[in-house]
Amino acid sequence: MMSTDLWSMLTAGGPVMSVLILLSALSLTLIIVKIVQLWPSTGGVALRDAALDQWSGGDRDGAIAALAPRSPADRVLLAGMQQLQSGMSPALVEGDLARRGNDEVAAMSGWLRLLDLISMISPLLGLLGTVLGMVQSFQSLALAQGSANASVLAGGIWLALLTTAAGLMVAIPAAVGSSLLTGRVETAALRIESAVGRLMTLSAQGG
Repeated sequence: MMSTDLWSMLTAGGPVMSVLILLSALSLTLIIVKIVQLWPSTGGVALRDAALDQWSGGDRDGAIAALAPRSPADRVLLAGMQQLQSGMSPALVEGDLARRGNDEVAAMSGWLRLLDLISMISPLLGLLGTVLGMVQSFQSLALAQGSANASVLAGGIWLALLTTAAGLMVAIPAAVGSSLLTGRVETAALRIESAVGRLMTLSAQGG
């Protein structure tokens, strides 16, 4: 009975409610996919520090072997060590690592703008549905020429307001997910910058 009532409420919102349901499903899917993708992105700090200590001590082969490229910072650092070990100049290595770092950040940031867009347009779509519903309710009242039941009008307004509530329910998780995931991307970018910076410093010192 409750599921039937819920379905009736959802379908009563009209096309705008259908769009909001699709946006909600898309938003939740994106959040889950990005969580899985970004979960290991900030890890491996202790392992990288140990590898850099080995590099500083002169054990370059051991440092390279110690790295497991699980996170973006691991992959960028490993590429830098391999290039330096092969004899590439530090200036060329630094430029290539900057490119690799940018590519990693771009890959991690993929689809986050869509989450931002969903969080912005969902309340507006909800408001649009409410306005359209209110227009329809008052149009029905005008056509009834004063003989309309007040409870019927109230019921129409109540259904119209459902889209505003639905828009907010879609926007809030999307906004929270986008903010938290963006913060994780920024943290991962700092991890990359820190690892590359320390590697290039050690190389400049001849370590």
